[in-house]
Amino acid sequence: MQDLYFKLVNTAFGKTAAQSLGLPSPIPLVRWKRSNQPFIEGEVLMGSAAGSQAIAALGDILSASAAQVFYASGVGSLRDSEKASSRAQPLRLTGELDTSFAALVFDATGITDTTELRALYDFFHPTIRKLASNGRILIIGRPPAECSPPAFAACQHALEGFTRSLGKEIGRKAATANLLRVSPGAAARLESSVRFFLSPRAAYVSAQVVHIGEPDTAAITVNPVTPLTGKVALVTGASRGIGKSIAETLARDGATLLGVDIPAADEELQQLTHRLKGRALTCDITAAHAGATIAEFVKTHFGGVDLVIHNAGVTRDKTLGKMPMHFWDMAIAVNMSAAQAIDEQLMAHNLIHDNGRIVCVSSLSGIAGNFGQTNYATAKSGLIGYVEAMAKELQQGITINAVAPGFIETQMTAAMPLTVREAGRRMNSLSQGGHPIDVAETIAWLCHPGSSGVNGNVVRVCGQSLLGR
Repeated sequence: MQDLYFKLVNTAFGKTAAQSLGLPSPIPLVRWKRSNQPFIEGEVLMGSAAGSQAIAALGDILSASAAQVFYASGVGSLRDSEKASSRAQPLRLTGELDTSFAALVFDATGITDTTELRALYDFFHPTIRKLASNGRILIIGRPPAECSPPAFAACQHALEGFTRSLGKEIGRKAATANLLRVSPGAAARLESSVRFFLSPRAAYVSAQVVHIGEPDTAAITVNPVTPLTGKVALVTGASRGIGKSIAETLARDGATLLGVDIPAADEELQQLTHRLKGRALTCDITAAHAGATIAEFVKTHFGGVDLVIHNAGVTRDKTLGKMPMHFWDMAIAVNMSAAQAIDEQLMAHNLIHDNGRIVCVSSLSGIAGNFGQTNYATAKSGLIGYVEAMAKELQQGITINAVAPGFIETQMTAAMPLTVREAGRRMNSLSQGGHPIDVAETIAWLCHPGSSGVNGNVVRVCGQSLLGR
C-alpha cells in the first residue's frame, strides 16, 4: 500500500506545510539498484581514537571502494587516524569544512577511560552537520564483556548510547548510525559488515549494535556480485511478502532456492521457484512430521543445505483475556516451534553444510511487546532466546542470527487501521515504513560467507523504532 503522507511531504507544497506545522518530513531512502553498484561512493572521512586497532583494516576496505577517502588530522586526540591507509588524504578538522560526507567512520576500539571519550566529540562535532542525505555513520568498538578493567568496559558500552543518540539526530536526513563491536583478532572479518552498513542495502537499519567475533573457520574469497554461488537456501513462507523478497534476494546473490510454504500458497510458490530456477515444497510446517519431510526433501534433491531462513509467520491478535486457545497454539507453533523442529531434523541428519547460516525472522513485537499480541510476542521473543542459546552450541562454522523487522510495508500492514498504520510508519528515526527488501538485504548480509564472525546477534530492521531498545 502506498504511503500517501510520504508522497505528499515530498512535494514542494507538502514539504512547506509539514515544516510549518512541525510534522515529520521523511526523505526517500536510497536503496540498492544494481548488482555491480559500489557499496559506497562519494567522500568518506575516517577517524580513530588514540591506540585504536581497527583503523588499518578499515582503511584497506575503504581504499578498495569507489569512495574518496580522507582521514582526520590536526587534532591531538585523533592522531592515530593517519594509520588509515596510504591512499587516504589528510583533512584538517580545525578549519571550516566545505565537504559533504557520504560516510563518517570512526575506530573507537582504543577508548579505555572517560577522558578518551573526548575523541568522539573531537571527530563528530565538526563533521556531523556535513553528513549528506542518506549518509552513514559507522563506529567500531570492542565487546564490553571482553574488556578489562571495568573502566575500559564502561567506555566501550558508552558507545552504544552515543550511537543510538546519533541515529536519532541524523534520521531526519535519511541517514543511519550503527556500531560494530569487534573482538580482538577479528578485524580481518570486518569487511562484509562494513560493506553492508555503509551501503544502500542497509537503508532501513539504524542504531544497531553487532558483535563480530573471531570464528574458527578460515576467511573465504567470494565473488562480490554473487557471493552465494553454489549455496542452497531453504526459505519458509517464501511465496509472498517478506519471504518472497528474501527468496529473490538470495537467488540474486547466486543461491539455489528451496521455497517452502503451505499448500494454499502452492500456485504462488510454484511461480516464484520456477522464475528463480529453484524448487518448491508445499508443507504445513506445524505438522507432526514436517521437519522430517523437509529434511528428506533436502537430502533427496540437494544432499544438504547451506542457508536456512525461518521466515514463516502468522499473527492471531486478541487481548489475552479474549484470546481463544487455538489462536495461542497456532502462533506458538508457526512462529517458534516449527523453526526448532526443522533445525533439529536437519542437524540430526547432518544436512546443514559446514559454514552454514541459520537466520530466524523475529519481530519488534518480540523485543518491545505489543498490545493484543501476547501470543505472537511470546513466540518471536522465544526465537531470540533460541538464537542466543544455539549460537553457543553450533560447530563447523555454522552461525545463527535473528532479524527483527519493525513496520514493513506488506499486505498485512496495509490491512491495519489507518491510525495504527500511520503511527507505525512515523515512530522511528527515519519517519517511514520499511520495505520487504530491507529485511531481505539484511538476511543476505548475514548469509554472506564473509559474515562468519557474526553469530548470535539480533539485528533490528526498523529505522530505529522508538519502541524497545
